[in-house]
Amino acid sequence: MADLIQRPRRLRRGARMRDLVAETSLRAAELVQPLFVVPGSGVRRPIASLPGQYHLSADEAAKEAAAVRAAGVPAVLLFGIPPAKDGVGSWSARPDAPVQEAIRRIKGETGDLLLMADTCLCEYTDHGHCGVLRDDGSVDNDLSLPLITAAAVSQAAAGADVVAPSDMMDGRVAAIRAALDDAGLVETAILSYAVKYRSAFYGPFREAAGSAPREGDRSGYQMDVRNAREALREAALDEQEGADMLLVKPGLPYLDVLQRVAGASHLPVGAYQVSGEYAMLEAAAAAGQLDRDAAVTESLLALKRAGARFIITYYAFEWARRGLLR
Repeated sequence: MADLIQRPRRLRRGARMRDLVAETSLRAAELVQPLFVVPGSGVRRPIASLPGQYHLSADEAAKEAAAVRAAGVPAVLLFGIPPAKDGVGSWSARPDAPVQEAIRRIKGETGDLLLMADTCLCEYTDHGHCGVLRDDGSVDNDLSLPLITAAAVSQAAAGADVVAPSDMMDGRVAAIRAALDDAGLVETAILSYAVKYRSAFYGPFREAAGSAPREGDRSGYQMDVRNAREALREAALDEQEGADMLLVKPGLPYLDVLQRVAGASHLPVGAYQVSGEYAMLEAAAAAGQLDRDAAVTESLLALKRAGARFIITYYAFEWARRGLLR
């Protein structure tokens, strides 16, 4: 009898009581919706690899962003697919690039939405890597930094509230911070993809952005999936260089890493529920193998429970609009 008395008791007094004492909750204000921006006008084209997501021209992105904000989601993360690609990703820094145009359009129509811009070369290079290539096909870190920095300044000058370097080049946070300050863009925040693994879960995104490496892989600059302590070093370095927020990517396969980084850093740490996670849930639900609403909600709560202060997810808009957060 004594053992029975000492056991913890589960609350059995109904949903309202359970909600009152739940240890973890998720709000729309903690979510970020990714958007894919393309050239043109009136473009709203379904992305085959990401059911329910679209390639959007700047005008359509502004409409989508307004709907996202009306649903209670405070931020969008913009990815750009340029009209042409080259070896150095020159469209990334152009003022008329799709992301820069979308930023200006959204700013003019939805002023209180937080605008994040993905800052990387992979969507803009014809070889699909995140930096400039040497003759042997490897990425040249130091030659890539000025190009990534120029893209960040261009995005910030267009009105981005946050630039989000996702390239994993060494020293890019310090370089971007210095360049932004020199340009008088001192209020622009940096969300660093501080812990980005060379993951198998990026496939649908790479199809959507046309950013799969033409040759080789990204093992020279993205993290080895076997390493966890390395994540703490990467996060600490970006914090020292001037990042304002840190990101762990992917999400669910790296809950242990997310928990470690969130516990060690003094900065807000977020998680990216990446395209492969999204596609996996969608495929399983379409096959009738799981309850879609319950599984997605559970996956988001897992990221929050592991320490994410904010979550970038393709479900942000839908879950907020449908009132599925808890």
